[in-house]
Amino acid sequence: MTALEAEDVVWDLSDLLDGADDESAVVDLLDRADTKADELAAQRGQVASWDAGQLADFMAGQAALAETIGRAGSWASLRFAADVNDPTRGALVQKVSERATAIQTKLLWFELEWAALDDERVESLLADERLAFAAHHLRSERRYRQHLLTEPEERILTEKSVTGRGAWSRLFNELTSTIDIQLDGRTTTLEEGLSRLAAPSPEIRAEAAAAVTEGLRPGLRTRAYIFNTLLHDKAVDDRLRAYPTWISSRNLANEATDESVQALVDAVQRRYDLPQRWYRLKAKVLGVDRLKDWDRMASLATEDSHIGWGEAKDLVLDSYQSFSPEMADIARRFFDENWIDAPARPGKRPGAFCSYTVPSVHPYVFLNYTARRRDVLTLAHELGHGLHAYLAREQGVYHQGTPLTLAETASVFGETVTFGKLLEETTDPAARLALLAENIEGGIATVFRQTAMNRFEDSVHTARRGEGELSVDRIGELWARSQEEMLGDAVEITEGYRSWWSYVPHFIGTPGYVYAYAYGQLLALSVYKQYEEQGSDFVPRYLHLLSAGGSMAPEELGRIVGCDLADPGFWDGGIDIIEQQLDAAETAAFEAGRLSR
Repeated sequence: MTALEAEDVVWDLSDLLDGADDESAVVDLLDRADTKADELAAQRGQVASWDAGQLADFMAGQAALAETIGRAGSWASLRFAADVNDPTRGALVQKVSERATAIQTKLLWFELEWAALDDERVESLLADERLAFAAHHLRSERRYRQHLLTEPEERILTEKSVTGRGAWSRLFNELTSTIDIQLDGRTTTLEEGLSRLAAPSPEIRAEAAAAVTEGLRPGLRTRAYIFNTLLHDKAVDDRLRAYPTWISSRNLANEATDESVQALVDAVQRRYDLPQRWYRLKAKVLGVDRLKDWDRMASLATEDSHIGWGEAKDLVLDSYQSFSPEMADIARRFFDENWIDAPARPGKRPGAFCSYTVPSVHPYVFLNYTARRRDVLTLAHELGHGLHAYLAREQGVYHQGTPLTLAETASVFGETVTFGKLLEETTDPAARLALLAENIEGGIATVFRQTAMNRFEDSVHTARRGEGELSVDRIGELWARSQEEMLGDAVEITEGYRSWWSYVPHFIGTPGYVYAYAYGQLLALSVYKQYEEQGSDFVPRYLHLLSAGGSMAPEELGRIVGCDLADPGFWDGGIDIIEQQLDAAETAAFEAGRLSR
């Protein structure tokens, strides 16, 4: 009922088209981009002779081109995410993708010519202040030198990507967006089915889990075929580009070494005892011998509470205000200027995200708000992304975004601030227990579950390369094994849960992405702890971090807020914070009378 308050919270995408709101404006943007690309392409073969000023002019031209294409692509893709059942929206996404790819292939030569320069020449150029707006980007691009192919090969791979990986990913998103769940005698969305897994009632949770499993059954083989195809596509690409492992290209994009990422994974796996300890404790609180997979997110509240959109908005804005009035003022614009699309509705893509769009416009936030308390924290999380994007917009297209490993820092921080506000306003012992439980479960989901999902990806990519096409049962077996390693004997993995990998978009669209959640959560917890210790003195440094975007390497960005990301022990510090949260939740369970000493 209270979710209906979000029915009219729909974004206005016309800002991306300078006030227009139709396909003709998108086509006009693409025509302008095509003309600009031809102008830039006329400089082919000259990179080796350029001085810093000429290189800066070319990079400024490429930035303008990226802005133009980005506006068109963002408008088309965001409209499509809001209603994947509309074939005209899907057709426009495809048109933009095809034309953007054709435009971008005209400039493939630049990356190859830039990579061919020797290091001394590059550093001489980048020392010029006129290239500061693109310097880190240009240095980062050279990391791919040994993985680049010839220009004809790069052109073929780029052009074919539209009908290859891009097409398969779009098909997967369309299929998962139209999954129907039968609950209470009516047809509803996958999002609502999953949200019911947090219900206090075990009967409601079991019914929801059965409905989700049944809803995933139709099309499961098709989604498995898509997954198999993209697994092999990545194997071929990795082989052609000489990447040593399936995760190496993702790590390179994240400006992280294979070794440092493995150190993170190892550190988390060593502490799988923490989620197992929590779920054993939760089973005692719920009065059962052992949790089933659908019980993991069960609310410990005595009743199934709902939070209306207006209350959620006020709570999140008050939370940001308590930290930084500047951030609260920016966050308020998302609500006042229609930068959010909130309601869950048929045909809308599942999940939540923030689209950075382009620096010259502003970000947009996409939600499926169902009025659960978890949705309030999701709103705070995505607004954190939005604030990061907004504050970094002055960095321009080359440096606004960060590597995925730092992309979750502001979102998790914002979520943590909001959680603190919720806890501060909750005095009832039972309600505090429910909140603390949600907090520790959020940490477990982000750090431990995402690492287990990384282990699933590792096993499924490895198996696909060694065994050939994988059956639905084989994928389900690998999925269940990765979850069982994390959960031990504390949680029973049911047969139905073996298909639940099949709605996760990250495995399809951004393979290797998920460990970035664990990275970002542990980093954000460390950052938040410094805020607790330093108070208002910490705020300027935090805003500096967000405003820097991706203009520096991750280690340099970490140093702004006093974090040494190169220290292997850094991860243990973040995990220790989660253990402290678990201790607090355990104490609250005794104080609330849900456990006896």
